[in-house]
Amino acid sequence: MTQRIAMALEYHGRGLCGWQRQENGPTVQGHLEEALSHIEGSRVGCVAAGRTDAGVHAEAMLVHADVSAERFVRSPRAYTHGVNGMLPDRIRVTGVRSVDGQFHARFDCRERAYRYQVWNRNTASALHAWQHWWMPRPLSLDAMREAGGRLVGKHDFSSFRASGCQAASPVRELRQLEVERDGFCIAVTVRADAFLYHMVRNLVGMLVEVGTGRMAVDEVAVLLEGRDRRMAPATAPAHGLYFTDAVYDGFCSRDLVGTELP
Repeated sequence: MTQRIAMALEYHGRGLCGWQRQENGPTVQGHLEEALSHIEGSRVGCVAAGRTDAGVHAEAMLVHADVSAERFVRSPRAYTHGVNGMLPDRIRVTGVRSVDGQFHARFDCRERAYRYQVWNRNTASALHAWQHWWMPRPLSLDAMREAGGRLVGKHDFSSFRASGCQAASPVRELRQLEVERDGFCIAVTVRADAFLYHMVRNLVGMLVEVGTGRMAVDEVAVLLEGRDRRMAPATAPAHGLYFTDAVYDGFCSRDLVGTELP
């Protein structure tokens, strides 16, 4: 008899080829499935709330898997401490809970959140090199905030959609976009019902262009209406991006962090 569980996953994207299992390099899904399969003694598959790219990090990615109901009730720590003992240091399960057998980490997700970090200093950081996008030019937070405010709402985000995107529709509801500074770090926080392929990184690339003054705030509307990715600025690098939350009916992935009981 199996039990479906939801796990909160934290990982550092450096050296990983993203979430999805593939043949040409290490992935989060590959490492997690191997660890779970070792504990279960049989093949275990995992499904995540989102498919992060190579170099992207996560603070609370939500993943579901089917495991032994008896083992989970007897020793839920097997799915935190036990799994973590078989994972590389850059990947950790930070919490687990039981969910209904029909629960789906991707399709039941009501909202996803990301944070993008920009290191805004004249010199790069030795400590934060793989945690931020280094931008040595001065950035206007007021301009970035004004531009971001014009993106909030339900829009066709074709201009911020990578060519490899397989989503059936380019329409998304961007529910939050905030820009805050803490020392040399500028953080862009976004929430939406769902995101298109590279959408967050493309939005940040545009916001930085506005912040440097190389693009006017009024051009945001032109980009949205143009629905042409070729009109938009370059994509921000992957290593500044963090998956921070996945929201479901009754709980979110951040709620699981630090828990290990059903």
